[in-house]
Amino acid sequence: MYGSGITPRADSSSPFAGITVDKSVEFSYEELARATDDFNLVHKIGGGGFGVVYYAELRGEKAAIKKMDMQATNEFLAELKVLTNVHHLNLVRLIGYCTEVSLFLVYEYIENGNLGEHLHGLGRDPLPWATRVQIALDSARGLEYIHEHTVPVYIHRDIKSANILIDKNFRAKVADFGLAKLTEVGTSLQTRLVGTFGYMPPEYAQYGEVSPKVDVYAFGVVLYELISAKDAIVKTNGSDITESRGLVALFEDVLDKPNPKEELKDLLDPRLDQDCPMDSILAMAWLAKCCTHENPQQRPTMRQIVVTLMTLSSATENWDMGAFYENQSLVGLMSGR
Repeated sequence: MYGSGITPRADSSSPFAGITVDKSVEFSYEELARATDDFNLVHKIGGGGFGVVYYAELRGEKAAIKKMDMQATNEFLAELKVLTNVHHLNLVRLIGYCTEVSLFLVYEYIENGNLGEHLHGLGRDPLPWATRVQIALDSARGLEYIHEHTVPVYIHRDIKSANILIDKNFRAKVADFGLAKLTEVGTSLQTRLVGTFGYMPPEYAQYGEVSPKVDVYAFGVVLYELISAKDAIVKTNGSDITESRGLVALFEDVLDKPNPKEELKDLLDPRLDQDCPMDSILAMAWLAKCCTHENPQQRPTMRQIVVTLMTLSSATENWDMGAFYENQSLVGLMSGR
């Protein structure tokens, strides 16, 4: 039940089944409470579906403490299992945990909040285009690692801009593994529906089918967010009523037009520099379209996405899209071959 590195601890006074975890620090409730002034809201830095996050300094290190909801035992164990076994520069690092009184996960503190905050203008400076490409590449590398370099494979299942954290150097780390699913390589499995609407592919939303291509689809939505700074579900005001449309549908309408580069300007984040390279933006939009293909078999792997973004990043830095389009394997990917 608990998996590799996680074992029951029979003598725990916790209301939960006590656990010990290899390679992670076990904190006492007293230490966490002292570091947060008894979880004073002054220290609150975030929150989500499964708990509240507090800033603290623990043992000389800046940390983020997630106090999990009482009913989130499965999510706690899932995240603990993944982050105890998986270590990568582009995945948030787990420092430790606590199972006294409630369930707590202790992570490294990431200074610049999450990507959604930067894109939606919540007190954050706008991100330059080259930085957005780098954030996309960093996030893709983190996902490629859990999809292709761990045994068994992990599927995140809740990739979105709010779960991509930005550090002080504006590099990205994928966070929030509370929904992570384990699967053997090459298998597709069915599960109960979890995640965030707007990021779910059709095969998952309709049939509950899970494969690494679920994360690929959601990542494509994040690419569209990087271009437009719009939410995954966009509210549009009609003559009489407010309608909601998925960001994927908005972009597909534009990319199917005869001159998508011109049409794309209407979807651009208005806070982007006017002279940012439209060829680079169009290339990312095409990559996002590949990622959000209705047929999961037609979507690229995260490895293909990393290669594409590496080339795009290099071309963007040098403002030379010729090199990007000269790469025949990338041209094939973008044209659906």
